[in-house]
Amino acid sequence: MTLYPNLILEALSHVKYPGKEGNIVSLNMVADNIRIDGNSVWFSLLLRPNDPFGKSLVKASEQAILTYISPEIDVKGHVDIIQVKPEAVVTEQPLANVKCKLAISSGKGGVGKSTVSANLAVALAKLGYKVGLLDADIFGPSIPKMFGIEDERPVADDQGKIVPIEKYGVKILSIGFFVNPESAIVWRGAMASNAIKQLINDAAWGDLDFFLIDLPPGTSDIHLTVVGSLQLDGAIVVSTPQAVALADAIKGIDMFQNDKVNVPILGLIENMAWFTPAELPENKYYLFGKEGVKRLAEERGLTLLGQIPIVQGICESGDKGEPIALSNHEIVAAAFENVAKNSIFAKIVEQHEI
Repeated sequence: MTLYPNLILEALSHVKYPGKEGNIVSLNMVADNIRIDGNSVWFSLLLRPNDPFGKSLVKASEQAILTYISPEIDVKGHVDIIQVKPEAVVTEQPLANVKCKLAISSGKGGVGKSTVSANLAVALAKLGYKVGLLDADIFGPSIPKMFGIEDERPVADDQGKIVPIEKYGVKILSIGFFVNPESAIVWRGAMASNAIKQLINDAAWGDLDFFLIDLPPGTSDIHLTVVGSLQLDGAIVVSTPQAVALADAIKGIDMFQNDKVNVPILGLIENMAWFTPAELPENKYYLFGKEGVKRLAEERGLTLLGQIPIVQGICESGDKGEPIALSNHEIVAAAFENVAKNSIFAKIVEQHEI
């Protein structure tokens, strides 16, 4: 088989850059340095520094050569990355057309932070607000599953901006749209932080009343990246009443109140506050302790935004991709609606003239 540069480019035209229309060839990401020696091929990709998709694009490019030309070609390990200078720095403030930016955080995983984020976003949208939701949990993105949009793949608009997926009146972006859901994301902190910056700065979020950011559990580089990239209006901390969860929630509160971060805590949400079985809707069983988050809010002089009970429907609705706030569930849907109508949100609406 005779190899020539255009044959290589034709094969590489099957490799797409996540979130953009076109392929790495049409987007001018293949350097003009293709070298061929018998069945061996070398070339380079032109990418921005710390591009989070760099390694996956290299593997995809190697596979495209083997798939669309011949599996006999020696290309593994022959694809280099050439870092190119980013485009001119954008001076416009990120999310300039967003009125209120809120981070939703938890001290530890497993307390239902993403469930709260998804349902609060839906509850605000049901009240008529324009809402965006960024899934910033890079290593465990679950928002696509909760909205039933795991198979969606965002595209770019005419300006090259990633267009969020819209569902139930909420504009959504997640790293989960761009990676294999069955593969672990093994990225260093800089790569993960850069991916978050792209989802914030390189997306067409448009005009929004509320922009919710579902942060990873704990305290990490991602938290610092979000705080450094945006002027947040406040943070909401989610915890269960359990003592172990409360200990980690305190660390999360302290992080936001640290002088170097200095983001106001709008309030706390007590998730899994009690268990109410469907057949006994009047009963409350305090599986993780009673009103631990409420006591923490009182001790810290913070607002308790709401208490969300455990019911079977929350899990079922999340698995089906239909947040329970969409339903007419008289207990849980009402609880999320009450959070969205809390006086704290009323003050935000008044302050930002939403």
